[in-house]
Amino acid sequence: MINSIDDYRQLVGDEIVHTIFNKARKVANKHIVHINSTYQGGGVAEMLASLVSLMNDVGIFTGWRILHGSPDFFTITKKFHNALQGDPINMTNMKREIYTDQNEYFSRFTHLNHDLIIVHDPQPLPLIKFYRKRQPWIWRCHVDLSNPNPELWDFLKSFIIRYDLVIVSNEKYKKKDLPVPQRVHYPTIDPFSPKNMPLDKNTIKKYLNKFGIPNGKPIITQISRFDKWKDPEGVVRVFELVKKQVDCRLVLCGNLATDDPEGQIIYKRLVQKTGDMKDVILILEENNILVNALQSTASVVIQKSLREGFGLTVTEALWKRRPVVASNVGGIPLQIIDGKTGFLVEPDDLEGFARRIIKLLKEPELGRELGENGREHVKKNFLITRNLLDYLNIISELFG
Repeated sequence: MINSIDDYRQLVGDEIVHTIFNKARKVANKHIVHINSTYQGGGVAEMLASLVSLMNDVGIFTGWRILHGSPDFFTITKKFHNALQGDPINMTNMKREIYTDQNEYFSRFTHLNHDLIIVHDPQPLPLIKFYRKRQPWIWRCHVDLSNPNPELWDFLKSFIIRYDLVIVSNEKYKKKDLPVPQRVHYPTIDPFSPKNMPLDKNTIKKYLNKFGIPNGKPIITQISRFDKWKDPEGVVRVFELVKKQVDCRLVLCGNLATDDPEGQIIYKRLVQKTGDMKDVILILEENNILVNALQSTASVVIQKSLREGFGLTVTEALWKRRPVVASNVGGIPLQIIDGKTGFLVEPDDLEGFARRIIKLLKEPELGRELGENGREHVKKNFLITRNLLDYLNIISELFG
């Protein structure tokens, strides 16, 4: 089902929908393109799937291009991703050349004759160097930039300073050494996407059965890519502590993004570590209805990230009125008001995670209260219509 902006009236109200149409009309003759590195796996691709469709629905000609990358390229950009979040990196000339050469190659057959170009994340960042720049370019970075590796950051800045605007997900990610204007836009979810739309009980039961998830015990779940920054092994250790006091089940469900070659390694290591553990279920699947069913059913949703640009899996769970226990990192504190819309815990505090999960399992009324508060918080701040308005405001400023 392809949604129209009219479908969102029931959630956001007539005033916001009217404002969207009014702003879109003023820039309706502009042709815009978004560029990222994968069409599935991860929050960026999911956001673009809804955002690009809605931009066209309100009358703005908007395209979406996927950067073509080799396995070597994505291995390097994964190292870049980790280093932007604080990891060390050996910045060899070969890494630099593969990174820039792949972007130059892509530019040879990708014609960007648009009025505005929006580039997402580090993978396609150098593209700007290989075009005759005749229009504004925006770099939308979804990664935590609070503590980047200095050598990598200096290299990437050589491309960033060519841009007209940088958009990040948190005030903490703004960089004082960057002369380019910087804005903060919070990521959002689409409440009518398959991952977030309401599901009836029969559909939920069908999908849980299909993937071998018994429903006789309380379910704790983390929905995330199998990525070291999501700390799935730490989640298993937390579950072991919880299991000593409450008989429950852990479901770790994730996918492998095409631009993340580390995921398979982490998943295989997790399979080995949990092979003999009772009530631990690992699911490697790209299935939005399954994710929806799991989040809608879980007694507690956990997000034990070590770094987190924003954490849309938290947003999704809050939208479904689920109590969430999550790390106090990145953009998660923008969503979880500790004790009101969920619980925040320092990422290395395993016992703290366990205590709060146990409390929610033993006090379901508290979980329902936090869930209702969380849903309202998302409704006010983190729905796709707000993201659409953010971009319309920028387009109006650039061409007004």
